[in-house]
Amino acid sequence: MSVGLLADAEWVRVEATLGLSTDAQSLHGQYFTPEQAAALITDMPRLPDINPIRVLDPGAGSGMLTAAIIERLVNESPGRRVEVTAVELDETLIPALERTAGLCQAWALSRKADVTIHVVQGDVITDSLSLEALFDLVVMNPPYLKLAAGSQARRTMESLGWDTPNLYTAFIAVGVEALKPSGQLVAITPRSFANGPYFGQFRKKLLRQVTINRLHTFESRSTVFSDTGVLQENIVFSATKAGEHGPVLITASRDHLGSVTERLIPYDELVSPVDPEEFIRITTDDASEQATLAMSGLPCTLTDLGLSVSTGRVVDFRARGNLTKEPCPDSVPLVYPANLRKGKVCWPRFIGKAQGFIVRNDDDRKALLPPGYYVLVKRFSAKEERRRIVAAMWAPERNGEVPVAFENHLNVFHIGGEGVDPELGWGLCLWLNTSIVDRYFRTFSGHTQVNATDLRSLRYPDAETLRHIGRAVNALPDQNTLDTIVDEVLGEKVAV
Repeated sequence: MSVGLLADAEWVRVEATLGLSTDAQSLHGQYFTPEQAAALITDMPRLPDINPIRVLDPGAGSGMLTAAIIERLVNESPGRRVEVTAVELDETLIPALERTAGLCQAWALSRKADVTIHVVQGDVITDSLSLEALFDLVVMNPPYLKLAAGSQARRTMESLGWDTPNLYTAFIAVGVEALKPSGQLVAITPRSFANGPYFGQFRKKLLRQVTINRLHTFESRSTVFSDTGVLQENIVFSATKAGEHGPVLITASRDHLGSVTERLIPYDELVSPVDPEEFIRITTDDASEQATLAMSGLPCTLTDLGLSVSTGRVVDFRARGNLTKEPCPDSVPLVYPANLRKGKVCWPRFIGKAQGFIVRNDDDRKALLPPGYYVLVKRFSAKEERRRIVAAMWAPERNGEVPVAFENHLNVFHIGGEGVDPELGWGLCLWLNTSIVDRYFRTFSGHTQVNATDLRSLRYPDAETLRHIGRAVNALPDQNTLDTIVDEVLGEKVAV
């Protein structure tokens, strides 16, 4: 059992957590930082050689990060003066935060260290308009909560030039604004801001304001906040405001105590200078690095191939009045993700509330695509599926020469709203199901959602190579066989 300041602060955290209802935690998006995670987070930044050092802990909760950073600062620089501002919105947590602050100051006094802690009860977002860049270090475990477009928090951040669709990105933005030039921010956050259009504007502004120096990932989704039931994939990153781009240290562990792997990568491998979406790509091992190198060497974008990808046009709950499980006059197939099986579309196949047919009318005709071949990718992969990207082919000879509608939880590859060449389409379907594509996708996406933007960001073999792959096999084989076929067609070792 651990002893010392962090162990005492952990007892306060556990008691504070037990005293909160689930509804209260959901209201504020609260997920308190366990002791081991706090130690890992506060070990990330480089400590500046300045005195005093001023630290901000926004959304301080019960004060675990405050305790962890004070313990590190005092142990590593005993003579340095430390000033911490710990801000917490939830007034019911202020007693716990003040208790932890008292423990910190008593511990520091026993070591003759000069530590001051200011506990502030307030809203760090709405108060951010008057927040000056005073801090050398910001440490945070921000709350996770979607922000409505018209919310006060979102409007406040927009006035500062930040698009922050979630409370955690708003906290990061506040932290950046609060830093002095060359100050550092370290945060544990969901990985979702690293890719996709939803956080696109936020990500681009963040990467113009700070330089990421170090990034840590966890192999397991459930170990960071193991006593909270959170399964969101998290990362820890440290960044310097207005810092110069340099090598980035990527570390990974299964949990807080497991062995840590390390990689030092060029900054351009983390954020490619030719990527207009500025995805943050995390290569944690040799296989993901090989996939990144192989993918970057491919010649084509979707535009080069003359292809487009978009989400399915039918939102089933909005079209409920026109959906049916039985064919009727003027009805056409409606394809759901559950219809995708082993590279093919098994239709009709009714699972759960899936209807299978949509009745054509004036309102829904724009949702239909003409007869043809279409490559489909699930927007959300199931837990039991090995790959994040699951692709299949809608083929007229199997499914009928009829117009077709695709449900909104599918991505659809097409040519100007019409079908694709069958050999090209089948080759594309096989390519998307390869291990190399899955491995590469995982470098920038930490969740099971696959957006059309993600698929547009990929590099692809040229059209003739895709057709060659399509001619090499007429059914989706097992994974090893598929990877071998693609390896042979491309003529180089790319399957990983």
